[in-house]
Amino acid sequence: MTLLTHQPLAIAPDVLDELRERDDAGAVPRPPAHDTDGAPLRCCLRRSRAGERILLVSYAPLRRWAAEAGAAPGAYDEVGPVFIHAGTCQGPNPASGYPFAETGALRVLRRYSGEGRITGGTVVRLPADPVQAQVTMEQALRTAFTDSQVALVHVRAVEYGCFHYEVRRWQ
Repeated sequence: MTLLTHQPLAIAPDVLDELRERDDAGAVPRPPAHDTDGAPLRCCLRRSRAGERILLVSYAPLRRWAAEAGAAPGAYDEVGPVFIHAGTCQGPNPASGYPFAETGALRVLRRYSGEGRITGGTVVRLPADPVQAQVTMEQALRTAFTDSQVALVHVRAVEYGCFHYEVRRWQ
């Protein structure tokens, strides 16, 4: 069991239900046209497996958080593609550590204030040793949350800018 100080958050089940009907770009989702074995699923924070029914939907993570928090992200509002299961799933396994921690992968941790504005970012290269990768993410998140203005962090892939998951400040 991997004990994390900062918990990666999957997209909430009620939001997933909405996205399966109409995504954050206003489109009705359709299954992807290409082989998506190994696609990063934001509903359960793991890679897809051959034969699983998945959807590629547009998602606006900061917009959704801001609506909850009463913030106004303005120009920082982004809509981007994410993969989710076509139907309900069991959600993430909290004991599995930080998701999508492939060797050598680059991640950017974008920090946002309680007003929904970017306060900075950090690039992290995940090392070959999975244990070291956990420590690296923990260190980067710990550093991000030492700034009292930081309300949440988005973890994204550097190569495509894709949203992977968010981490919120513990209340």
